[in-house]
Amino acid sequence: MSTPEADPASLAIRLKAEGVRLGFDLIGIAPAVSPPGYPRLLSWLEHGFAGEMHYLPRRAAAYEHPENVLAGVRSVVMVALNYKTESLQSVPVTAPARIARYAHPRGDYHDYLRARLKQLGDWLHDEVPQCRTRVVVDTAPLLERDFARLAGLGWFGKNTLLIHKRAGSFLFLGGLLTDVPLEPDEPHLTTHCGTCTRCLDVCPTQAFPEPYVLDATRCLAYFNIELDGPIPREHRTNIGDWLFGCDLCQDVCPWNRKSPASTDSVVQPQTDLTPADALAILTMSKEEFQTRFAKTPLDRPGWNGMRRTTAIVLANLQCYEAIPALIAALTDTDSIVRGAAVWALRQFDDPAAEAALQAHRAVETDPLVLAEFGGDPAIRITGLQGVDGFKSSSGNCGVDV
Repeated sequence: MSTPEADPASLAIRLKAEGVRLGFDLIGIAPAVSPPGYPRLLSWLEHGFAGEMHYLPRRAAAYEHPENVLAGVRSVVMVALNYKTESLQSVPVTAPARIARYAHPRGDYHDYLRARLKQLGDWLHDEVPQCRTRVVVDTAPLLERDFARLAGLGWFGKNTLLIHKRAGSFLFLGGLLTDVPLEPDEPHLTTHCGTCTRCLDVCPTQAFPEPYVLDATRCLAYFNIELDGPIPREHRTNIGDWLFGCDLCQDVCPWNRKSPASTDSVVQPQTDLTPADALAILTMSKEEFQTRFAKTPLDRPGWNGMRRTTAIVLANLQCYEAIPALIAALTDTDSIVRGAAVWALRQFDDPAAEAALQAHRAVETDPLVLAEFGGDPAIRITGLQGVDGFKSSSGNCGVDV
């Protein structure tokens, strides 16, 4: 059954007003076309920049057109929600570690963004009965940044993120696909990064081989979220105190200096994540971890993945208080966690740590863990300064956050 025609211009104006009423900070409309960035996506995949994110090449063809997400689609409504918030007063913790801003709120942003988009879709269904819609928040093969730019919401920064002149780049993006024709907005054709390279220069792993290109396999967020196995040894000290994700390239962006802090209740941070206590997370049972972090972004790497990264962060912090917990992790059932504990303990100049390592080496049988004892010599960490905002000193868990 065909969709009843409505005036595309007036309907677009009213739909955008409804989007603002629902709490979206930005809203724009793009035509349902093949995204201009699709050839770049294919090139990016060919270079192997997706790493172990196999779902991307597996459905590469589907990104060619939004028709592959919603048959008969004619318009792509793009929304953005600002998740930059005021800094909270730090709660004293034993081993302060940083969590990316997007994971600070309670719950998962996919859920509350999807709920609001569903409400926007319901409004459109009331206005245009029998129309078809589909909500997209990360999970469908849609190049959301491309359509956000086509909808006039901003430009691509050199760190590959969408930037808006007033709202900055701390933005959750989502889309509402529909078969209703809506008057599109003018695309954002200009860029406003100029000669600035702060986002490129601050990256501790040089994850940007060139401006506007991200090698995800060198990104801290890839290591501590997407990667299932051991974090590559050459990048473990680069992790610094980043327990989950990384905001470095956004924190230094001039466009985020004056961007407004959101007052939306759904994006307000939780005090136990600003900063997080790395030692507390390492010692959580699986049940405790699931009770605290189920249905939040921190559940993505899972209990074992978080403890793997936590062991590395504790070594980078030179948190001597964590040595007993790291020794206990040598007998963990998960080999990735055991391997991370071995590496972490090798970074401390401590007799108890060295004795525990010698005893465990005699009984360990997993080749992955045994490899952590040999090869590259241990690098004693005494006062790392390699990551912006990260400082540590022997016998101290202090870090500026």
